[in-house]
Amino acid sequence: MYLKTHKRKKDGKVNEYYSIVEKRKVAGGGYVQKTVLYLGEISDSQKKSWNKSIKVLNEQNEPVHKTLFALHDVDDICENVDAIPLKLSGIKLEKPRAFGDCWLGCEVWDQLGLDTFWSGRIDTSKSPVPYSKVLKLLTVNRLIKPGSEFYVHHHWFDQTAMDFLLDCDFQVAEKNRLYRCLDRILPYKDELCQYLKDKWQMMFKLEYDVLLYDLTSTYFEGLCKRNPKAKFGHSKDRRSDCRQVLIALVVTPEGFPINYEVLAGNTAEKTTLTDLMAKIEKMYGKARRVWLMDRGIPTERSLAAMRQSCVDYLVGTPRRLMDEFQDELIDQDWQHVNESVRVKHLEADGECYVLACSKSRMMKERAMRKRKLRKYMDGLAKLKRNYRNWQRFTKRLGVLEHEAGSCRNCVDLKLPADGKRVANFDFSLNHEKYRQMIYRDGMYFLRTNQTGKEAVELWQQYMLQCNVEQAFKELKSDLGIRPVYHHKEDRVGAHIFVAFLSYCLQATLRQKLRNSASGLTSQAVLETLSRIQMLDVSIPTQDGRTLQMQRYTEAELEHKLILEKLNLTLPPQAPPKIYSKQINN
Repeated sequence: MYLKTHKRKKDGKVNEYYSIVEKRKVAGGGYVQKTVLYLGEISDSQKKSWNKSIKVLNEQNEPVHKTLFALHDVDDICENVDAIPLKLSGIKLEKPRAFGDCWLGCEVWDQLGLDTFWSGRIDTSKSPVPYSKVLKLLTVNRLIKPGSEFYVHHHWFDQTAMDFLLDCDFQVAEKNRLYRCLDRILPYKDELCQYLKDKWQMMFKLEYDVLLYDLTSTYFEGLCKRNPKAKFGHSKDRRSDCRQVLIALVVTPEGFPINYEVLAGNTAEKTTLTDLMAKIEKMYGKARRVWLMDRGIPTERSLAAMRQSCVDYLVGTPRRLMDEFQDELIDQDWQHVNESVRVKHLEADGECYVLACSKSRMMKERAMRKRKLRKYMDGLAKLKRNYRNWQRFTKRLGVLEHEAGSCRNCVDLKLPADGKRVANFDFSLNHEKYRQMIYRDGMYFLRTNQTGKEAVELWQQYMLQCNVEQAFKELKSDLGIRPVYHHKEDRVGAHIFVAFLSYCLQATLRQKLRNSASGLTSQAVLETLSRIQMLDVSIPTQDGRTLQMQRYTEAELEHKLILEKLNLTLPPQAPPKIYSKQINN
């Protein structure tokens, strides 16, 4: 194996990416390359660390030549070894199931000390299986292969080595026990958030002076009549036909969640900020924090309250506010952040305003506008050519204007009088309005009460807002938080809580990987380790007994590299067991 460099030229700049490649010999004496791990961009120190690890593994995997015949007497070799006569012809390899990814999920759970946290809160002496282990099963399932509780009971538990890892039989996955576990966990949500915040601070020395806040939605399958929070509202999943709830999430710039709230599906975003800020202040104390938010969340009243309470903020602002400062902004000089982004700023009334212009964003917005405008004008041409009935004409025109959005303002329509012939209808592109509209493409306006800072620094701080959007993406795509099949309010809250717990495991694993290779993601590591399988091995003995062993497959090169970087070691293989032959009378 060796470290391979990949070079990519983008926007006139050459970027280097790295991967670990293994050379394998094939028939004919040639070699082929197999990518073992993709690392992405890494620093020089990380490069040295990876090269050192590769060198050690290459030395360990050098071929060892063994003699065909023993040099000493066989009795001398086996003198201190228990010898059991076996029937190798009767060996059986049974029940292959996933081990590596489940073990890693359980290992991260244990490192966070969640067994200790939950055992004192939800375990009871009446239950034959600790509920902390049931919750561990549900959380690891959500991390690896999200499914319903019935899916865990009916399929997933038997397809994995969770029985070995939890040291429990199928009782832990009994269907009613899974649901009873959900009914127990929700009251401890805020306690868990405080516990994890302290744990992450101790493990990674995180700072919590910058917080990112945003909302998303998740929809239901069903009417959910027994859930007062299931309402129709603006769906960010583009499922306006389904009832939904909103999830308000607060995370750090590194993606670690601090807290979340489940709100009714028709809640207005601008009404959520004040209550959540008060809750964060009550849980973690009053401190000088910077809140980063999208433009739809804060109102003028909430921003004024934050200024009065000496709470810093950096928020997106509607573009129409640019009109008030247009004359002052024209006099300011642009500062280049990189080849694609430039910024300028001004201070007024105790606040700082930042105007940012992104070349890539401008190209994207103009392409979207041209596509909508072209579709709108093609529809108008078809409308003029084919529609003669006045009622059908007006209905179709309304549909086209709705689909075109603001692009319809660039087209002048000459409509016939009500009830007259449709043939008099005509349209034309208004070039002046079109130029005014595209002038602001690629621009966005930021607002903060952090005066005295440079525009470049403020823009870089606001770009951290992408991390909360990434958290929502992982919750929905990787952890399967949508759709929700539960109908009761408490069960829905518990479902979201389990997904939140799984995201905490994923964020912890991501932070551990971040120091070794930014190109490795949590899901990629879990997928790689999933190739470590567990088998049940049974070998009959000469005296009629059976030797049974649970064995996981040996770690391959890429597995060893990952385990070394995570500073983890696979558990020892379980000892074999010998069973006497059962005779039924």
